[in-house]
Amino acid sequence: MAKSAPQDPAAPAGAQNGDAPLPGNYEAAVAELEQLVARMEGGTLSLEESLAAYRRGAALVAYCQQQLEKVEQQVRVLDGETLKPLPAGNPAADGGDDL
Repeated sequence: MAKSAPQDPAAPAGAQNGDAPLPGNYEAAVAELEQLVARMEGGTLSLEESLAAYRRGAALVAYCQQQLEKVEQQVRVLDGETLKPLPAGNPAADGGDDL
C-alpha cells in the first residue's frame, strides 16, 4: 500500500522530516509552535507525524531560546552589563519605563 501524503495542508513544508527552514523571527516561531502543539493535542496525527511534529517543535524551541538569549545579550550591552531584577507584581504599574 502506498504511503499517503499528510492530510493537513496548513502543515509547514518539510515539517514531516524536521528539515524545514526556521522562521525569520521569534513571533513566527512561537506561532508555528502553537499550531504544532494544537495538532499534536488534537490526537489525529499518526505516530510518524507525531514524531516529526515533535522534532520540528524541538527545533523551534531551540530557535526561540537562541533568539531570547540574543535579546538578553543586547539588553546587557544596553544596560551596561548589569541586569536589574524586574519589580514584583505588574511592571506596567510602575510606569514600565525601565526598557
